[in-house]
Amino acid sequence: MTLTAGEYCYGDNITLADICLVPQVYNALRFNLDMQSYPHIYRIYQHCQQLAAFALAAPEQQADALT
Repeated sequence: MTLTAGEYCYGDNITLADICLVPQVYNALRFNLDMQSYPHIYRIYQHCQQLAAFALAAPEQQADALT
């Protein structure tokens, strides 16, 4: 049985793959990488960003984050 990306990297449940993907895409966007070449990755990232756990973990939400 082959599983592919659903709502998240591996099916429809959050996995370690999603937890690792989000900071990588965050940094890619920070350095202005054009994500058009990676539509599935960007879709998953955007979906994760709608969840409170991911949004609250963003660097700009941390009191000690450098600007």
